[in-house]
Amino acid sequence: MAGLPSLDRAFDVVLLGATGFTGGLTAEYLARHVPAACRWAIAGRSPEKLRAVRDRLVEINPACAELELLTADVGDPASLRALAGSTRVLATTVGPYIEYGEPVVAACAEAGTDYLDLTGEPEFVDRMFVAHHETAVRTGARLVHACGFDSVPHDLGVLFTVGLLPRGVPVRVEGRVRAGGAVSGGTFASALTAFSRLRSTRDAAHARRRVDKGPHGRRARAVEGKPRRDRETGGWLVPLPTIDPQIVARSARALESYGPDFSYTHYASVRRLPTAVAGAVGVGSLVLLAQVAPVRRALQTRLAPGDGPAPARRAKAWFSVRFVADGGGERVVTEVRGGDPGYDETAKMLAEAALCLAFDQVPKTSGQVTTAVAMGDALIGRLRRAGIEFRQLESTG
Repeated sequence: MAGLPSLDRAFDVVLLGATGFTGGLTAEYLARHVPAACRWAIAGRSPEKLRAVRDRLVEINPACAELELLTADVGDPASLRALAGSTRVLATTVGPYIEYGEPVVAACAEAGTDYLDLTGEPEFVDRMFVAHHETAVRTGARLVHACGFDSVPHDLGVLFTVGLLPRGVPVRVEGRVRAGGAVSGGTFASALTAFSRLRSTRDAAHARRRVDKGPHGRRARAVEGKPRRDRETGGWLVPLPTIDPQIVARSARALESYGPDFSYTHYASVRRLPTAVAGAVGVGSLVLLAQVAPVRRALQTRLAPGDGPAPARRAKAWFSVRFVADGGGERVVTEVRGGDPGYDETAKMLAEAALCLAFDQVPKTSGQVTTAVAMGDALIGRLRRAGIEFRQLESTG
């Protein structure tokens, strides 16, 4: 039962990848916020690096002197099976996930262990559904991808917004993202990998559609937008090609509360047209450069996974996602707002999601599920208490 410890597992939560930059921030967040009764551990390849992380955590919370260190390697399936079998919830920051993620998913699905990650890679998510969803349904494991800035604010923000509209009516939602902060090394590496695998991404999506038929008698979809002027702000809305709309649409397919006909469109909101054009040109250039392996490898060395900005720079970063929704003759505008999206808030989201699965009363689900489906209002409540705002800005109709 959700919220109760399992006596046959040594740990409630294990964090894999704690020696990386975002993994280290997640470990630090857990050190500050885990309940006293939480049995948790950190895991990675290098015992020496894990000890260094633990020494840092002891300065935050002296109780971490007793924190257990678990050695596991994504190239060693036996070590991952042992790791998954030791815990109720396993959160991993080891990416790019298309390269390193599947052995961890497989181990958790087979062991009936809840799994969380920070992936923003659509190909990886689709391949994991095809390969491991049915096993996870059988064992009771919840496989929850995209538990950071991709895609928690968007997925839970839409859930929050839909809850303010009449039920049983068609719903249309637009998400408008603004952010100020550095892109993480892991996110940059994942993006380059995804850009270099466009055909594989399409093939994975087609393979998923063959086995994931969606809801009966309802329609829920992500709709690609077109660049346009934002009449309300005077800025510009530019389609944002991230995993977020796919995650939102999957939540909508699973939850009848999203209504009989749901659509979601995802935009970046920018103040000036030159900024929008420069962003589009920049993304297009990265897509082209990622096709050339030597160039891609050179780009990855510029911002490698494990690298990240200093605390002072992260403290100035922020994000805001505004949702404009229409349904049943009513219009609702909401906002999800927080601090540094690429690092601090992503670590917070992953840690709180892990604690939510371990200790909160959440819906009974299994298989590959989204944060809205697996945790929903419980995780919204946690994130609000942790300083991320979910608020209604206006309502008409």
